[in-house]
Amino acid sequence: MDMTQLAAMAALLLVIGAFAGVLAGLLGVGGGIVLVPAFFYAFAGLGYEGPELMQVCLATSLSTIIVTSVRSVLSHNRKGAVDWSILRAWAPGIAVGAVIGVLVAAGLRTATLQAIFACVAFVIALYMLFFKSEWQVAQQMPGVLGRSILSPLVGFLSVLMGIGGGSFGVPVMSLHGVPIHRAVATAAGFGLLIAVPSVIAFLFVDVVNAPPYTVGAVNFPAFLLVIAMTLTTAPLGVRIAHAMDPKPLKRAFGVFLLLVAANMLRKALGA
Repeated sequence: MDMTQLAAMAALLLVIGAFAGVLAGLLGVGGGIVLVPAFFYAFAGLGYEGPELMQVCLATSLSTIIVTSVRSVLSHNRKGAVDWSILRAWAPGIAVGAVIGVLVAAGLRTATLQAIFACVAFVIALYMLFFKSEWQVAQQMPGVLGRSILSPLVGFLSVLMGIGGGSFGVPVMSLHGVPIHRAVATAAGFGLLIAVPSVIAFLFVDVVNAPPYTVGAVNFPAFLLVIAMTLTTAPLGVRIAHAMDPKPLKRAFGVFLLLVAANMLRKALGA
């Protein structure tokens, strides 16, 4: 790769990181739901489209979640919002599910992973558009049986999407009577439980035609540039969120996510 291509890749990644950071601060959504398709279009546009490109996108997105989750958990914990009893109980299942997710993702090709991403993104978009915080299925978190099923599922699906714990953890906790601010804070811990074991596993995945400076399936320039921009722009998103009603913005993002999912599905089907 020559210097012109490297500069183009760096510029694209800086824009992607800035956008993901603002969204994370503005809407409280993890950057992964934006980073995975953004990484895909950036790397594919630079000539690295191949049968294993989605593995690089998922792994690199998850690597950024390690940093953002640590920062988020520490911030929420200072306000006493993290429910550590839920985190301790759910940690083993989430970590196991995350590792299984890597093993499955490593054996799938880009088109299949794109289709999975698109289908689950549709569900997340519908959640953002229509979910009401007062909806509940129970007054307390699931017991051992329910937790044994749901915790690995959260880890597994999150890895196949390249996202942290918020998109699945917050709805699960909200539906089981956990106040929304506590659910968001605790789900940040889910992100760490998902990202750490999965990124370690992804470092040992062999990828053909990977972008430069990729170790296993993790692209380090993308990780460093996106983290730098995300940490810089997330506070801007928070300020915007406090200055205006975030609900219509959340709905707008839900519509945007539907369009992203539709386009990913179109590419997966070769249309």
